[in-house]
Amino acid sequence: MELRHLRYFAAVAETENVSRAALRLHLSQPALSRQIRDLEDELGFPLLTRTAKSVQLTAAGRTFLDEARAVLLRAEQAIKVARAVATGQRGELHIGYAPSPTVRILPPALRAFQAALPDVRVKLHDLSTEEILAGLRDGALQIAFLVRPSRAMLRGLHFEELAREELRLAVPPKHAFARLRSVSVVRAALEPLVAYSRTDFPEYHEILEAAFATAKSRPHIVEEHESGASMIAAVEAGSGLALVAQSLACSIGTRLKLIPLSPQPAPLMVGAAWPKAGLTAAAGRFLGCAKDVLTVAG
Repeated sequence: MELRHLRYFAAVAETENVSRAALRLHLSQPALSRQIRDLEDELGFPLLTRTAKSVQLTAAGRTFLDEARAVLLRAEQAIKVARAVATGQRGELHIGYAPSPTVRILPPALRAFQAALPDVRVKLHDLSTEEILAGLRDGALQIAFLVRPSRAMLRGLHFEELAREELRLAVPPKHAFARLRSVSVVRAALEPLVAYSRTDFPEYHEILEAAFATAKSRPHIVEEHESGASMIAAVEAGSGLALVAQSLACSIGTRLKLIPLSPQPAPLMVGAAWPKAGLTAAAGRFLGCAKDVLTVAG
């Protein structure tokens, strides 16, 4: 039994005439009559009593009609739901992100996306770089916003740059550097530094080494942290200074001072990553929202 058999039967039952039902369904009358006979043969009992000019439902036919309509309605609803998911208008969207460098992108993009597609449930995942890339590869994440990883780390993934973030030296407000307009890389390299974990954020250490390449001494890392929040707390506590994105100013207020370095290191490339197989419809819409808010922000 197929859905078309139920549609054919419902049309005949509603019109009480095979000819009119055939016209509605764009079928020949003999073909429609044959389909109804096949359905009755499969069921093993008659659904209709036939006269020369009309048909009428049997008691079993009336019951079957109610159930057939319910099945057809459920099938129609299933199609609508699946189509909404396929076109990105419904479902769940899992997004990985690095909090500090994406603070200018993610919140306004999320607001714009939820306003446009309120039936899509967005789940944000604050993860390390390694966890984000693994999530994209195994399908746990559909898109992610982060600092561009190395080419080797991006194997099997696509990355699109969205913005650039200047690097700054985060210092406590009472630190001697806090009163300066800028700090030389040579002086900064002599200070104890706190950093992201090398295991979880290997690209951060590549950035750190490139930023201090002009100094005679390598960065003196005294602590490694698994999150930006704990790293910033360590700077506040006086454990050391930290190299961070300028956008961090949006979330730290007066807790820390962000001082430019001299010479200024190359900016961070911040963007979106997703599987090379392509973006889902919802992820594509979210990426569009991110680009739109950046365009408006200038």
